Amino acid sequence: MHAQDAKSEEIRELYGEVSAFELKDKLIELAKEPGKTLLDAGRGNPNWTASTPRDAFFTFGHFAVEETRRTWAEGNLAGMPKKKGIANRFYSYVESNLGAPGVELLKEIIDYGIKDKGYNADDWVFELTDAIIGDNYPVPDRMLSHVEQVVGDYLHQELSYGDYQSNEKFNLFAVEGATATMCYIFDSLIANELLHKGDKIALMVPIFTPYLEIPLLPRYDFDIVKINACETNNHGTRTWQYPEEELDKLKDQDIKAVFVVNPSNPSSVAIKSESINYLTQIVKNDHKELMIISDDVYGTFVDDFSSLVGDLAYNTIGVYSFSKYFGVTGWRLGTIALQENNIFDQKLRELPKPLKELVDRRYESLTVNPESIPFIDRIVADSRQVALNHTAGLSTPQQIQMAFFSIFAVLDKQHKYKERTKDICRKRQNLLFDGLGVRVESNPYGAAYYTEINILELAFYLKGSDFAEFLQTKYKPIDLILHLAEKESVVLLNGDAFSSSEWSIRVSLANLNDEAYTKIGQALNRMMNVYTAIWREQLNEQEQEERMEELALSAV
Repeated sequence: MHAQDAKSEEIRELYGEVSAFELKDKLIELAKEPGKTLLDAGRGNPNWTASTPRDAFFTFGHFAVEETRRTWAEGNLAGMPKKKGIANRFYSYVESNLGAPGVELLKEIIDYGIKDKGYNADDWVFELTDAIIGDNYPVPDRMLSHVEQVVGDYLHQELSYGDYQSNEKFNLFAVEGATATMCYIFDSLIANELLHKGDKIALMVPIFTPYLEIPLLPRYDFDIVKINACETNNHGTRTWQYPEEELDKLKDQDIKAVFVVNPSNPSSVAIKSESINYLTQIVKNDHKELMIISDDVYGTFVDDFSSLVGDLAYNTIGVYSFSKYFGVTGWRLGTIALQENNIFDQKLRELPKPLKELVDRRYESLTVNPESIPFIDRIVADSRQVALNHTAGLSTPQQIQMAFFSIFAVLDKQHKYKERTKDICRKRQNLLFDGLGVRVESNPYGAAYYTEINILELAFYLKGSDFAEFLQTKYKPIDLILHLAEKESVVLLNGDAFSSSEWSIRVSLANLNDEAYTKIGQALNRMMNVYTAIWREQLNEQEQEERMEELALSAV
């Protein structure tokens, strides 16, 4: 067997058996061919980075190192920063280094804390300085005090989380990206008896594949109810919105929790306001104790986005990652947000006495009153197996970079950076569909970070229902994915891995240069032409057979 044929056969056997991201690596091997350019649109890592906040970060790092040498300088060894007078020394540093990269933004960041937030100048600058040096464990372990507030300002602005200064205060836990939040939240829900092995949970699909895979692990073995975004428009095309009959499934009192990625992945569409209002009424009138976990990583790419946290703060844990918007997947920056007054703490208080005593014993090493520990602080402790709670928390330099990104966005009153990132995604979406020869329909809820193409809908649009039926009857979705990889060196992910249509494919619009999307669209077009030619050839053969039968009958 030829090597390429062997690889194709291996992928066929793996299809549907392994994660889409594991399958992608095999497709890349197949797509790599001398003389061809590999176009891997299978992963959502953006190819842009926010440069100025990084400049400010590294320039501030130089200031911080100077501060360590003020207290102790012995060759390569230095001391630890000192607080007294540090704000004045910072401003003197700025005046002496006006040409340093990002120094203007850096000064604005410090000014924001002092002038806008009202922080004590030395407290603010010292927290940032000591943290960027990274010479102490994170204290508080959940998140540095000033940093938590400025990151809260960012989440309030971009995702409509509650204002940090409001009566309904939000607490944040800085974590190693949104992937860490998934691990921590699932584990803490189980550890605190808020979910039990075998419980019924809901997933609003399509959804990022780990949300489908984690609940099936033996540790959880959850009974999964899928809330399908199956609404269609007048043309029969899916809008990726949730019909009321699907949302009505959440009235089931046996469903303990619902997990949602909003905007969705891979369809990249935010939940419309009408559906949010309908869901809000379900929770308030039919299922007051529903626990909601909302992953809002793509929210910044949608105009006027509002997280479920904004409307259902009492019931919802907000999950966010900085990775996509600022191009920092390698930094691992994310947050868990929970309003101080929330359903999770209520349910902890209402646990049956034997379970409550069992859970409290888990946290006895932390305090003589473990029952007083709120759920978000239990997540912190659980992230380090409780016993290592004293060393919990995201590394302090990471928290400073997170704070700098947050203030950078808050200070950008004209939203220039935000509009630029949205324009990048939308331009690439247009280039993709131009190459394909299909018009993009405007969608006010679309993030355009990914786009999902249903091959059967595309076949119907291009050639009609007979051609779509031919594809569905004669081929499997993996045939088309393999064709793209082997013949076009294009790698895309299968939509059914995200619990979407088995005939859909996900294209990341974030990780390749603009011109690549025109080429991917053209590659899809060529592929459809290949299958169209096969279809027509078979039609001709069928017509010839029918004529021969007619002639034979005439002769008789």
